[in-house]
Parts: sequence; structure tokens; C-alpha cells
Amino acid sequence: MSETAKIQLGDEIFEFPVITGTENEKAIDITTLRAKTGYITLDSGYKNTGATTSSITFLNGEEGILRYSGYPIEQLAEKSTFLEVAYLLIYGELPTKAQFDHWTHKITRHTLIHEDMKDFFGAFPSKAHPMGVLASNLISLSTFYPESLDPDREDSAVDLTIMRLIAKISTIAAWSYKNSVGHPVVYPHNKYNYCENFLNMMFSMPTEDYEPDPVVVRALDQLLILHADHEQNCSTSTVRIVGSSKANLYSAVAAGAAALWGPLHGGANQAVIEMLENIQRDGGGMQKWIVKAKDKDDPFRIMGFGHRVYKNFDPRATIIKKSCDDVLNKLGINDPILELAKQLEEVALSDDYFISRSLYPNVDFYSGIIYRAMGIPTQMFTVMFAMGRLPGWIAQWKEMIANKEPIGRPRQIYTGATERPYVPMAKRK
Repeated sequence: MSETAKIQLGDEIFEFPVITGTENEKAIDITTLRAKTGYITLDSGYKNTGATTSSITFLNGEEGILRYSGYPIEQLAEKSTFLEVAYLLIYGELPTKAQFDHWTHKITRHTLIHEDMKDFFGAFPSKAHPMGVLASNLISLSTFYPESLDPDREDSAVDLTIMRLIAKISTIAAWSYKNSVGHPVVYPHNKYNYCENFLNMMFSMPTEDYEPDPVVVRALDQLLILHADHEQNCSTSTVRIVGSSKANLYSAVAAGAAALWGPLHGGANQAVIEMLENIQRDGGGMQKWIVKAKDKDDPFRIMGFGHRVYKNFDPRATIIKKSCDDVLNKLGINDPILELAKQLEEVALSDDYFISRSLYPNVDFYSGIIYRAMGIPTQMFTVMFAMGRLPGWIAQWKEMIANKEPIGRPRQIYTGATERPYVPMAKRK
């Protein structure tokens, strides 16, 4: 007999089915709750509410598990590439060689954006935040491809939109950086792979070529893999709920980028660098800040440590720590901020206070250090996050459309004034 959950309201008992996922996750299906009882559930922030079923990503925060379509993140980060992982997330299986060759060829050939879009970049103020430029240009892509506005087109048309998005986001991201520093844009080159191409567009100048370092390229590739999807987070849920209205894919991912921009979501690695900069301005004495972090009455918190989902360790941090060490060793950068980061890491990995509270360096800590070492400014960190997360957003949108999920329409409990008569302005006190 199928498992059920019972809710008693007064003398009446209502039964609801229990859904079990492939990893034995349990959920009470309350789809018919309001129809049966007239009640709704209240779950601020949706921390206990499953908005959908999904076959894309499995996350177990208690045990530090992250898998994309069943593949452990550790194996993918070590053996795969970002474009292969993107294919896996979007289509559910690792590609054959023929499929991957077609996939990479199409993405490589679509990195160029329409020349008219250069006018958009020129119209933004010189101090425009790169994330605002990115989100604006992502949604503007829909105006260049009006045939993409219908999400129910044949699969081949949707596939073309998907490949265009993955290809063009790297160009838009790099150009948003060039705009922020007042430099001429650099066009994509088909001779480079995905990450090499992005770094070249970021750092090449008219007077000198940029030679992508293989260690840096590999670290960037891994970072994009580690950020590619993370289950039903704020930006992913935004993509799904916008897409549920049958909005086009460009607008859905632009909404996701806007959600990611918030400092409580995509700005965590930027907060790490800003914290280290504050410590440096204070004189660089790390011990003072360690004491402040341990003082429960002090509002200071060390950024980039622990995680609201992973309770014991962040599996992504374990992977990227090695890349972080490789990048710092290879580039040999003399940066006081990075030296402070190393000191903080040593304390956190050896101090019983941090160990006992599972305050370990997370992926945001190491990614912020790597991006700074690469020469990527902190304002670009959320843009980098959006580049990595794009395949996950696309995969979630595609799954939602395929499942014909209904339009998102959360309920509420009204707490405002009850009915009252309108008072003319002359009589108001």
C-alpha cells in the first residue's frame, strides 16, 4: 500500500500521498490541499516546499553530495569539460564523440554577436555594473531572434537557441567588462576553446595578444563546471517560474541573472574579497579578525566559510582548492590580499573553533581568490557565476517546458486591513 500523510483539521482527517525520489527523498504531495480543505501551507522562503520534481541535479547537504544526472561532481570536475557538462545537464546524458563534436562546433560558430549590439554597450554609462549590462543584453538577444519567442517550437529550433545562448554569453560577459574599463572590445576567435576564447576577449589589447595559460584555463573550466547547477536555488527557481508563463528562454535566463545579482545569492565570492580588503585596510592583522569572528556579540562574520546547504563540507571546495593552489603557484602573484586569504585558510583548517562548527572554506572562498589571481575584478564575479550557471538554468527551463508544468502562482496569507469605505480627501485626517 502506498505511504500517505494525514492532516487533521477539527474532526476531519485528510490523506495526501507521499512521493519518494530515486535517492529516497520524501515529500508530501499537497497539490490538492486547498481543493480538499480550503487551507494552504505557509512556508516563508520555500525552505520546506518542493516546487517540482527534477532529474537534473541531486544535492545532499548533510553528506556533502552533489551529482549532475547521477555523475559525482568530483568525477566531472576532474575528467570532463564545461561544454561536456553543459550538454549532460541539458540533455541528461554524456554526449557521444559525434554529438560532442557537433555541439562544440555549433557553439564555437555562434560566439559572435550581432554588430548592432555594440550600440547597446556604448549606450551604457562607463561605470555601469557588468551584471546589469549582461542581464540587459541577454534579454535583448530575443529581439534579434524573434523566431525564438515561442518555447513550444520543434526541438531543433530550441536546440539552436540553447547553443546561441551558451556561445554568446561569453562574448557578452567579456564585452561588459571591456565596457566597464573603457577598452575596445575584442572579437571571439574560433581557434580557441570556450574558456580560452573568453579569457582572450577579456584580456587581449590592440597592442598585445593575450596568451591563455593552460593552468588558468583549466581552473576556469573547473569553476564553470562547479557552478553549472545547484538544484532549486533562488535564480534557478526564478528561471522556472518566469518560464512557466511561456516567456522565451532569453527572458527567463535574464531573470535568473537578475536574481543571481543579489548579494545573498551570487555575490558571496565578491564578499570574500571585499572582507579581505577591509582587513588589509585595517592593517592586515588577521588575529584581531579571528577574535571578532569568534565573539558571538560581534556582528563581524568571516565570508566564504560554511554553507547554508552543506552542513559538513562543500564538495566543490575540496575540488577547487587544488586549482586555487595551482593558479597561485603558476602565476606567482605578489598580492597582499591573496596572502591574507592563505592566512585565513590556515587558521580555519586548524582552529578547533572553526572545525567544530563546520566553518570550512567553501567554493565561494576559493573562487574569489582564483578570479582575483586571474585579474578578474570583483564586479565581474557575479557575471562569471552567471556564465557557469547558464547550462543549469537552460536545463531547468527545458525540463519545465517538457513536463508541461503549470504557471507558477504562489498563494499568500493576507494580513492587511479588512474592508473599509473610501473617504474623500477633504475628510481625511
